[in-house]
Amino acid sequence: MNLNDIAAIVEIEREAFTAPWSAEAFRNELTNNLFAKYMIMELDDQILGYGGMWLIIDEAHVTNIAVKEKHRGMGYGEKLLREMMRTAYFLGARRMTLEVRVSNEIAQSLYRKLGFTPSGVRPAYYSDNLEDALIMWADLLPGEGEDAEYEELAEGEEA
Repeated sequence: MNLNDIAAIVEIEREAFTAPWSAEAFRNELTNNLFAKYMIMELDDQILGYGGMWLIIDEAHVTNIAVKEKHRGMGYGEKLLREMMRTAYFLGARRMTLEVRVSNEIAQSLYRKLGFTPSGVRPAYYSDNLEDALIMWADLLPGEGEDAEYEELAEGEEA
């Protein structure tokens, strides 16, 4: 992600979250936060999703991840999170954590699928309605997050 992507990211942010981050918040993350790593997902030169994390020593803390509403349910969120996990491992993280609304069963299902397990609750975490957040953690391993597409490519290269 770069500064030119912020307008599109803010649009997705507003679709996805009831308390969206501002353009200035993303600008600050990209220019002032040395721990921040953000990526976009593009399809036909259009940004359809993004994810962000803070890398602190050997831990990756997911700050946000979202996909445009019209592209949800197509597996893009999973691909994006898998890439975030791979990138975090490559950059030295060995564990990844995130918070998710206790009511967001769809996201929790994806996170569990990718190895995240609940470890606690942050009471009244979300400012819009004071909903609790479920804290989830996953161990990152070499090759973590690889899906069949990447595994097939790797096998084909070795043969």
